[in-house]
Amino acid sequence: MFAVTGMTGQVGAAVADHLLKDNAKVRAVVRNPEKAAGWKERGCELAVADMNDATSLASAFKGAEAVFLVIPPLFDPTPGFPEVRDMLATLKTALGAAKPGKLVCLSTVGAQATQPNLLSQLGIVEKELSTLSLPVAFLRAAWFMENAAWDVMPARENGVIPSFLQPLDRAVPMIAVDDIGVLGAKMLREDWQGVRVAELEAQERVSPAMIAAAFTKALGKPVTAEIVPKGSWEELFRAQGMKNPEPRMRMLDGFNEGWIDFEGGREKSQKGTTSIETAIRRLVDGA
Repeated sequence: MFAVTGMTGQVGAAVADHLLKDNAKVRAVVRNPEKAAGWKERGCELAVADMNDATSLASAFKGAEAVFLVIPPLFDPTPGFPEVRDMLATLKTALGAAKPGKLVCLSTVGAQATQPNLLSQLGIVEKELSTLSLPVAFLRAAWFMENAAWDVMPARENGVIPSFLQPLDRAVPMIAVDDIGVLGAKMLREDWQGVRVAELEAQERVSPAMIAAAFTKALGKPVTAEIVPKGSWEELFRAQGMKNPEPRMRMLDGFNEGWIDFEGGREKSQKGTTSIETAIRRLVDGA
C-alpha cells in the first residue's frame, strides 16, 4: 500500500492516478475528507491527517510500503522559513514513528541553489529529510507547465500573456504535472538504499515566446508574451497581499539569470514526454 499526500492538489493526484492505473493500493492522506470523496469512489483508503499533527500523520503513514510526500506550497513565507522548519519537525517525528518502507518527496529544480530564494524551502526539506533512517528519494521537478493556467484568460481575451520569465526567448526547464505523476509512481515501486535524487524536465526547454506560440496554436488566434518589468514586481506582489515578496522575486531572478537549474544539468536530467503544445492545449480545453 502506498500513502500519498497532496491528492487534492495537482502532483499528488497525478501520482495516485498512475498508481491506481497499475492496480496499486493507495491510501489518500488528506486534511479534508470531503474534498477526497472522488478518490474514495476510486477505491482509495482515506486517512485524515494534518501536516502539523505528528500523531495523525504517523497513523496515516503506518504500514505503508512507501510514502509520497508533497510539502504544501508557501508562496509568502516568513523570513527564515520558520513555517517549513516547524512542519519538517512534525514530519520527521511522524515518519520516525510510522517507519514506512521508503519515502519519495516532491522537490524542485534549484533545490541545491546556494542563493536564497523561494525554492530554498525545498533545499531545507532535502537537508532535513535526508537524515531519516529509511530510504529517501527527492523528485526535483522543473517549472510546472500548468502554471500557464493563469495565462488562459488573458490569452483568450486580449491575445497577450504577461511574463515574469525574461527575456522572452530564454528557455528554462519545465515539466507537465502528469509526467511528474508517472515518475513519482515509478519511484515509489523501486528499491534503493540511502538518499537519491531524480531530476525531471521536458524533452525541450521552454521560453515565454514558445508558450505564446502554443497558445496561438491552441486558440487559433495570435498570442504574444509581454514582459512584466522587474521594477514593478514588488509593488505588484504587495498589492496581491504578499508581505515578504523578496524570496519570490529572487526565485524569478534565478530562472532568468540561470542560477536556478538542475544540479546535474540538462544532460543528466530525466525527460518527460509531454510537450508545451500538448500542455497548453489541455489547459485551453479544460478552461
